[in-house]
Amino acid sequence: MENIETGLLLMVVGMTTVFAILLIVINLGKGLIALVNKYAPEEVVVKKQAAVRTTAAQAGNISGKTTAAIVAAVSMVTGGQGKVTKIEKI
Repeated sequence: MENIETGLLLMVVGMTTVFAILLIVINLGKGLIALVNKYAPEEVVVKKQAAVRTTAAQAGNISGKTTAAIVAAVSMVTGGQGKVTKIEKI
């Protein structure tokens, strides 16, 4: 019976120690992330809008204002990652 009590005590102490160390690691990680974000924020890259190459807009089917609105909407929705290559009326 004494061996079981000793084993259970060691198990409880070991699991408590592991749990405490994991809490420390998690909190230190969160603190490190907060410090890095505060003192070294990610640089925001501003991309120039590329010229829109549209055959329909050049032919006069789509106005320049409409083309500019479409390009601005695509840029806003995609965060500057999207690129309009062709605009067609359906």
